[in-house]
Amino acid sequence: MKTLLLLLCGLTHQRDSLPDLQHLDYKVTAATEWNDLFTRSSGWFGGDGIFSIPVNKQHNDSTLILFSDTMAGEIQDGKLQPGFSMIHNSVAILKGKEPLEKNIQFYWNTDSKGNPATLFEPHTPAAAKGDYYWLGDGFVNTALKNNTYIFAYRIRNISQQDFGFAEVGNVLIVLPANSRPPFKAQRQLDTPLFLPADSSDAYSSFGAGIFLNTKAAGAPHPDGYVYVYGVRGMQKKVLVARVLPAEVEHFGRWRFWDGHQWNADIRQAAPVTAQASNELSLTPLKDGRYALVFQVDGMGSAVGLRLGATPAGPFGPVIKIWECPEVKEDKHFFVYNAKAHPRLSKPGELLISYNVNSFDFFNVLPQHPNLYRPRFIRLTFPE
Repeated sequence: MKTLLLLLCGLTHQRDSLPDLQHLDYKVTAATEWNDLFTRSSGWFGGDGIFSIPVNKQHNDSTLILFSDTMAGEIQDGKLQPGFSMIHNSVAILKGKEPLEKNIQFYWNTDSKGNPATLFEPHTPAAAKGDYYWLGDGFVNTALKNNTYIFAYRIRNISQQDFGFAEVGNVLIVLPANSRPPFKAQRQLDTPLFLPADSSDAYSSFGAGIFLNTKAAGAPHPDGYVYVYGVRGMQKKVLVARVLPAEVEHFGRWRFWDGHQWNADIRQAAPVTAQASNELSLTPLKDGRYALVFQVDGMGSAVGLRLGATPAGPFGPVIKIWECPEVKEDKHFFVYNAKAHPRLSKPGELLISYNVNSFDFFNVLPQHPNLYRPRFIRLTFPE
């Protein structure tokens, strides 16, 4: 046991023995006020993804919220009106931490006719015509002029069938400090943090979640690193990378946990757990453990949590904290990509979101126009 902990040296404070990774005292309820905030009838009325990034932590007054595929249009008397559109990503900015309608504003681009258009479009050397971005997690880098770094997955349509798309690249979008949509001064960097599928395993990509283990971020046991989580294959195996914030653009200085040590070779990255989802989160708990939150089995019916001893594990078994009721409403509905939002959580709790979608999306949407939006639950810990 001590040998394992010594190998994990530098991840967090050392322990003589592993903490309890099987049991958690908690309760979960629906976060009704957050659900209400995203049940909308004009403009933005649906989207998935939803990562939350504190972009003005000093004054505690704004959070950048990232969405991938986004629906824009009008709903009247519960009916979706003609002329709605789907774009590939958008953002919102929330002032404060309360889910108040007056404090949130949604943003996207517009085309030459004034119709909604995707906010972030690929323009890196590796991008091909027709590629688009879905957004991963991001963070404000206090070591690099407070610029915001956002992971983006470069997606390409490969067929007209459902799920007829493939990830073909991984990108970092860099937003200058204090910039506002449409972020005209952004930079985009192709990264080597994507491994295409080979004969031995499915593809791997990083950016599914970020944990800032730094003093500036208020981490309880900071070691100065940014931990970036990746996902591999259909079994949703979780990979871990880390880098110093000041070196985030120097990809040769990234290191990947290989099960024994931090390795410079991304191909040696070893899964620390599985049954997760393409988006997830890691959050430190007050008792020194870490909560990895995800959708069980990628698109399973439950929001899951694993307790970790360090940001790179070991992790305990899946604790199913919430059975998503939406999947019981219609056989075509599915849920995915649960994650926590510490920035928007009150003391003693974790606000958690998950996405809802349909296997028959465009046929189902007119009957359920508010289906495609995040749902929120509140995980509360006893004092």
